[in-house]
Amino acid sequence: MTEWLRGDFHMHTHHSFDCLVSPEALVRRAQAVGLTCIAVTDHNQLAGALKVQTLAPFRVIPGEEVMSTAGEITGLFLQERVEPGMGPVETAQAIKAQGALVSIPHPFTGYGRSALDKATAEAVLPYVDLMEAFNARTMKGTDNAAAADFAREHNLPVTAVSDAHTTGELGRTYTEFPDFDGTPAGFLAALAEARLVCRPAGATVHLWSTLNKLVRRFKRLP
Repeated sequence: MTEWLRGDFHMHTHHSFDCLVSPEALVRRAQAVGLTCIAVTDHNQLAGALKVQTLAPFRVIPGEEVMSTAGEITGLFLQERVEPGMGPVETAQAIKAQGALVSIPHPFTGYGRSALDKATAEAVLPYVDLMEAFNARTMKGTDNAAAADFAREHNLPVTAVSDAHTTGELGRTYTEFPDFDGTPAGFLAALAEARLVCRPAGATVHLWSTLNKLVRRFKRLP
């Protein structure tokens, strides 16, 4: 019988400018809530993901949420950091050049979340491997629905993610999917059978992110 994994493919550590969670705390919380495959996707950084990978007794996919000139694009299964500040197509190409996967995070949301709009998502579509159909931090259900519709229209695998910036957000929203061989291709194949567990995080989590940014101005983290 195939083992099923409980995955969450968008979360942050204190290597992100708006998060205070250490890699150690992230691993402890993930274990406590039963996550068995995660992707750590710090803003414009890969070091946090690589650190978590050395600590976790479960599967960790190194990722990065890269800021392009038109919004954020996520790379999964990265080996090296992708430089921010490139155009969206160039960013997607840089991810693919590593043999990694391109995921579109919290698409079409706006509200200062640095999301791609629909026209930009269509421009990078030739490079896109999967899309977040449910991001727990997206406040409008219609935005998540639009992402799911876009993915369905273009036959893209989908995920449900927490986008956690605090440990309390982990374990509520996740993706259940069959175990895979550890490769990007195997991951995509497994997502074809995924079941999404979707619970909104609520608006208050964005207040925590704002507070985290203020704390980071005065406190240096390792």
